[in-house]
Amino acid sequence: MPSLVAPTLVEACKVLAHKNDKGFVFVRADGTERFCSFQTIDQEATRRGAHFAARGVKRGDRVALVIPDPDEFVLTFLGAIYAGAVPVPMYPQLTFKNVESYHDTVAHITNASGAKVLVTTESTKQYVEPALARAPKVKELMLVSALHEPAPGPLDVRVTPEDLAFLQFTSGSTSRPKGVIVTHGNLAANSEAFMIHGLGKDSSVDKGVSWLPLFHDMGLIGFVIGPLFTDIPVVFLPTASFVRNPRVWLDTIHKHRGTITYAPNFAYALVAKRLKDKDLTGLDLSCMRITGCGAEPIAAKTLRDFSEKVVPAGFDPRSFLPSYGMAEATLAITFVKHGAGFHTDVVEKAELTKAIAKPTSVDQGEDAQELVGCGSSFPEHQVAIVDEHDKLLGERQVGQIITTGPSICQGYFEEPELTAAAFKKRDDGKIWLYSGDLGYLANGELMPPLADINGLRHSGGAVGTPQLYICGRLKDIIIIRGRNFYPSDIEWVVSELPGVRRGNVVAFGVTVDAVGNHVEDGTGEEQLIVCAEATQSEAATISEQVRQAVAAQIGLSVYKVEIVPQGSLPRTSSGKPQRRKTKQMFVDGTLPKPRIKTED
Repeated sequence: MPSLVAPTLVEACKVLAHKNDKGFVFVRADGTERFCSFQTIDQEATRRGAHFAARGVKRGDRVALVIPDPDEFVLTFLGAIYAGAVPVPMYPQLTFKNVESYHDTVAHITNASGAKVLVTTESTKQYVEPALARAPKVKELMLVSALHEPAPGPLDVRVTPEDLAFLQFTSGSTSRPKGVIVTHGNLAANSEAFMIHGLGKDSSVDKGVSWLPLFHDMGLIGFVIGPLFTDIPVVFLPTASFVRNPRVWLDTIHKHRGTITYAPNFAYALVAKRLKDKDLTGLDLSCMRITGCGAEPIAAKTLRDFSEKVVPAGFDPRSFLPSYGMAEATLAITFVKHGAGFHTDVVEKAELTKAIAKPTSVDQGEDAQELVGCGSSFPEHQVAIVDEHDKLLGERQVGQIITTGPSICQGYFEEPELTAAAFKKRDDGKIWLYSGDLGYLANGELMPPLADINGLRHSGGAVGTPQLYICGRLKDIIIIRGRNFYPSDIEWVVSELPGVRRGNVVAFGVTVDAVGNHVEDGTGEEQLIVCAEATQSEAATISEQVRQAVAAQIGLSVYKVEIVPQGSLPRTSSGKPQRRKTKQMFVDGTLPKPRIKTED
């Protein structure tokens, strides 16, 4: 099957270099905008690439980027690519809060990548520079402003599809960040997969709108690289602007007539919670063709709540497009068919704990679980489910998700053991990515018509292609008395309680002996621990509510509830609570305790 896109990111940009009326719009925090045409992007990338070359950056050298300004980040990232260098994006620290931990991350990523140069801004230099004492391979700390000078000379570097394009360091939710090797060929294959086969892009009308951080794959590949391969303009909002005021996301879609947007589940929940009816006045969202959701577990209730809130503004629920992906697969692995809305599968909770997805009726209430379908794989890609013995499983059997195809990356940079564990050759001779995620394949049901959003869960129309349904992380699964429980299910239940900050809950299992001591020798029994952020004034009463809710809706007894102060759960750079680190803090006894006022 011939490729529908350019073979490298540089060539993709060159194809668009003649267009001066189309490109990227960068919205600043104060609402002002900077427009960079595709022509300007090519010119800027060429000039910045020449600066890198003049400073001795050679083809294949790694260049770390800590740049908070989206426009400067994108132009510098592409400048490094044009120079044949390998950008290494890192999230920027903007305060001195937990700065020592940030220094650890900077030192780890720069050392692991072997970065020769680190580029940052005047405002972020103070948070980065102290870490370089532990990063001896970094030869130069460069300010972005140095790249604004006229080009010091011509740039003549050629890159190939086999060349390393950039290193995408994982967020570190389960371990120290690992550098995923992403080639130009991977970027071309995945961009074609999700932009053309997945989204059905139309360059004559489509426009992206995104507030996603650009140092993570969904923001960077989904809204910078994919659109550059396929001639789609994009409007970028500062992430902080969305967090402060979620309506700015919808206002920008309305203003720029955005047709494609994407966000994790929590963002839709945030809009549904904060948006007031009066905020819909004058808002027209009928332009939204693709409303994507991914990067974390997707709750059907969240999508329904969002729909109910914004349907009066012209939103079409059929624009929902749930998906599944990983950095190790470049970005996207499965998409729901665009224009079909989201699909759900309702299964028996008791059977799901036995790794069987047995369908049931939503009327079964607390005995039933509804999962959102994440679609199917793209042309030339495959998805399968295997058990712990690496045996392929059939439909509705829960096991580890594996995938193969031209989007699968080459492994982890200079981490041969980790690469061998995750990227394995099977009997078919193909390299398959072992995701570490649990799921199953089954035919899902179409989302109900608009009029039935608040009532029915099904339309009765089966989808012909088996859909992928995600259950949880293999390493995070909680096994109690032979039954499997998924932390995200427990966390959703607790997040719904009054007084608990939505999405700020972590559930995990620990093995304890008869007297309650943590043991790892196989002699104890796994028990459920729930950690939740809550206000101090309610901390004394939340614990019992958590126990009752989990018992009623999950059928589990909580061994211990830990209420921690707001903002104290450890998080990844993208803001997700870290289960593994929270569990270790619990075991070590280092979880912070809220001050609970008591009457004399």
